[in-house]
Amino acid sequence: MTSKELRLKGLILIETKLFHDERGFFTEHYKKEAYSALGLPEFVQDNHSRSKPGVLRGLHYQTGPHAQGKLVSVIRGRIWDVAVDIRKDSPTYGQWEAIELSGENGLQLWIPPGFAHGFCVLGDEDADVFYKVDRVYAPGNEVGIIYNDPQLKIEWPLKNLIISEKDSKLPSFNQSQFIDRDKTRRQ
Repeated sequence: MTSKELRLKGLILIETKLFHDERGFFTEHYKKEAYSALGLPEFVQDNHSRSKPGVLRGLHYQTGPHAQGKLVSVIRGRIWDVAVDIRKDSPTYGQWEAIELSGENGLQLWIPPGFAHGFCVLGDEDADVFYKVDRVYAPGNEVGIIYNDPQLKIEWPLKNLIISEKDSKLPSFNQSQFIDRDKTRRQ
């Protein structure tokens, strides 16, 4: 496993080792000691979603003491994974970063609390997205930002996106509630 911090402080790109042979491949998606050495927290819940080609989910996050950090992986298919810095006191507040994650490239993205997260499915096959979180889902603290906010100018690689009614009604960046480091459990 190798890792590097990305342009937006706190985002970490992790490359797992894939061991290929004629049968396919093997990889370790998570090993507590290795991920703890990167400074990642203990995880309390695993989530798995399957999305059809062209589906966009997000941009989601949780507020206050329920703010989640996520370790995002793709088991099958390909996604364009986006994280938006919503930490008001961050020098990169309002900026975004995107990475292609797939079942074949062995990449994972650590998204700490203080970021909104979303993704769209690339290619012609469903995507199975698997992510570990460090706080359980708290429905009353779930909020989001509209995916096509003109201030953020996220460059989604697809034009005809499939978006849930809920996600299509999310507020703009300027209207959203943001993470205030003084009100969260950690930076």
